[in-house]
Amino acid sequence: MDPVSLQGLEEAPAPEDAGTFEGLRFDGVSFDGADLQGSTFLECEFSAVTMTDTALRGARFLECRSSGLYAPVFRAPRSTFRDVVLEGSRLGSAELYDNGWNSVHVDGGKLDYVNLRNSKLTDVLFTGCTIEELDLDGVHATRTAFRDCRIGALSLTGAVLQDVDLRSTELRSITYLAGLHGATIDDGQLMMLAPLLAANIGLRVEG
Repeated sequence: MDPVSLQGLEEAPAPEDAGTFEGLRFDGVSFDGADLQGSTFLECEFSAVTMTDTALRGARFLECRSSGLYAPVFRAPRSTFRDVVLEGSRLGSAELYDNGWNSVHVDGGKLDYVNLRNSKLTDVLFTGCTIEELDLDGVHATRTAFRDCRIGALSLTGAVLQDVDLRSTELRSITYLAGLHGATIDDGQLMMLAPLLAANIGLRVEG
């Protein structure tokens, strides 16, 4: 995945109202509590910003890069992320359901709860992330990979996966094992999943 390269951006304060923002760099500013529903951010960079309870429903992030985003509650349902890099985010509850992600790289960071229900993910890469709870119920994911991540609880009810790579990622528990259809796992993950698979089909294992 090619990195987002941004040069010559104009320094800007956090916007107070929704709108279209292009070629701006937001450095160390607070978006907390702002109503930016339906806004478009094009070729923008976010560095060490906070977005606690920022209203971002229906927002569009196009060719953007974010580093050190902090938000105990990140609200961006029904939003679009295209050609976006998210580095070192610290998110509590991330409301990202009904999203459209295309060419997105989530690199590092700690995410407590990520709700991507009913989203469409295409060419998405997660690397080195710690995610306590990842809700992918109803997701359509194509060419999506998790590399060297730690996922506490993964929910896949109704998920449709195609070319999804989970190898090298630590998976502690999975809800709805049938949702793994279309995913690739490694030998170690298969051993971890063995008790869950046995319980799923009613197989009793005794020593």
